[in-house]
Amino acid sequence: MASYLKYATRRRNPNPSSAALLVIDIQNHFATVAAPILPSLRMTIDLCRSASIPILFTRHRYRSPADHSILAEWWPGDLILDGTAAAELLSGNGRQPDDRVIEKDTYSAFRGTGLEETLKEMGVEEVIVSGVMTNLCCETTAREAFVRGFRVFFSTDATATSNNELHEATLKNMAYGFAYLVDCKSLEMAFANIK
Repeated sequence: MASYLKYATRRRNPNPSSAALLVIDIQNHFATVAAPILPSLRMTIDLCRSASIPILFTRHRYRSPADHSILAEWWPGDLILDGTAAAELLSGNGRQPDDRVIEKDTYSAFRGTGLEETLKEMGVEEVIVSGVMTNLCCETTAREAFVRGFRVFFSTDATATSNNELHEATLKNMAYGFAYLVDCKSLEMAFANIK
């Protein structure tokens, strides 16, 4: 049994009429980390699309080496510069032309991006968080969504990070105080009766 399951005591299904799927930073820079979850991520995207849930992708990038935050200190020499192959979304990620892309330059998809306003204009009250990295951009975005009043669902099998210990630590934190945990199977069951 996964160690985070003992904290997943709250159960709820996303409401397709008020939910959006956030696909965080599925980019070439994170290709190695993302590779193991791509099948689950594509299934999550397909399930949400079939339930008419809007899908928004985020893309982490800096416009120039001078355009960075404290992350440059934390990750020296590892910035994702706009216009490079590393900054581009992975091919075959399930994105369709109408899916919005939110440009961001820090862990949070909310900071300075207009995401909150966009979601509210769309009538979104719940977000399903997927993508990479579980313990950095996914977790920060989920926490910010929660404190901004969105109900949060956090994918256990369509998120990934550099190792399982960090992944499970985030899942414990999410289940304990911020998010309902979901996976492909639970989403499939939740959306089974939606036509």
